[in-house]
Amino acid sequence: MFDFSTPVNRYGTYCTQWDYVADRFGCDDLLPFTISDMDFAVAPCIQQALSTRLDHPVFGYSRWNHADFKDAISGWFLRRYHSNIDPNSIVYGPSVIYIISQLVQLWTEVGDGVLVHTPAYDAFANMLSANQRQLLTSPLLKTKTGSYEIDWPQFEAQAARSECKVLLLCSPQNPTGRVWTHDELARMAQICHQYSVKVISDDIHMDIAFSDYIPWSQVAVDQQWALVSSASKSFNIPALTGAYAVIANQSTQQGYLTQLKAAHGLSSPSILGVIGHIAAYNDGEAWLMSLKDYLYGNLEYVAKQLNQAFPELNYQVPQGTYLAWIDLNPLQIDMDALQQLLINDHRVAIMRGDTYGVEGAGYVRLNVGCPRSKVEIGIAALIAALHQLIDSNK
Repeated sequence: MFDFSTPVNRYGTYCTQWDYVADRFGCDDLLPFTISDMDFAVAPCIQQALSTRLDHPVFGYSRWNHADFKDAISGWFLRRYHSNIDPNSIVYGPSVIYIISQLVQLWTEVGDGVLVHTPAYDAFANMLSANQRQLLTSPLLKTKTGSYEIDWPQFEAQAARSECKVLLLCSPQNPTGRVWTHDELARMAQICHQYSVKVISDDIHMDIAFSDYIPWSQVAVDQQWALVSSASKSFNIPALTGAYAVIANQSTQQGYLTQLKAAHGLSSPSILGVIGHIAAYNDGEAWLMSLKDYLYGNLEYVAKQLNQAFPELNYQVPQGTYLAWIDLNPLQIDMDALQQLLINDHRVAIMRGDTYGVEGAGYVRLNVGCPRSKVEIGIAALIAALHQLIDSNK
């Protein structure tokens, strides 16, 4: 029904991943598997909704605070995740990281600590540093089955620290792809409540979960939390801008809106972002389900090829996201040399794992949100480069 196999030429569209790959990798003619957007054409329902709006020639100031936007979000959570979200608790923001940053500033003081499972999305550390907050890490433990688990004694010890004021949760987790279970989330909620730690749950990858995704609202034991998300990842519309948060506490909600509207002058949203969200959540479910099937197939292909070439890696398909988090440590290779081979010999750009913290050393993160033909090139290049390094060390 939907075509995810035909490549779409993104060059010349001011595309971060394709047009500006040299910013990070030093060359501008590389095949990129980097930042987490997808190479697929947008869902037809979104394209049609945007086209209809573009036919109207006036693009004046707009609003997000209306039933069409908020009911689309609450309806999505009800249908997809059996979760009742009060539309009155929903607020808009230009991006997920913007909303998180404002909540961190509202809930902490300079020097306070924010607890994060690591390895973690690199924007978290950058945002906390810019706001002069401490990053308190809770390193995930890799299991023998290739999954990632919370080190519960260490997590609780960090939460108990007097300077720890907020848990910044990523659910599903980027880059490991862990989808937290109800029991895990409930245990985190109890620990955070016990030590008066507020919770910001970044759920931007929620729709690309291959096991049951549970919104934080279903485990919260108090009102000191916010769930932040967007259709941008799952429906590939980050360039439209726009995100939203469910903020349980009314005082926090008002404090956030003061920042958004008065302090930063962002009361008028991108109308295309608002329309994109409404179309995605009202009419995009069939497209999303087909997309998830295709992405899972891409991840299975990566697992098959990697494990055939290097059984000792035992790479497992993640529980969520379209990001393959690949542990190369069993091969004991030089990661700097690997990057040079990938760039100079194979002309591909793949993100180094240590981008996401010291816990990512020896890993790579491969974005498979693209046609299978591109994945085939990327994984073949990675395998060939690994073989070259191994052979050169014999």
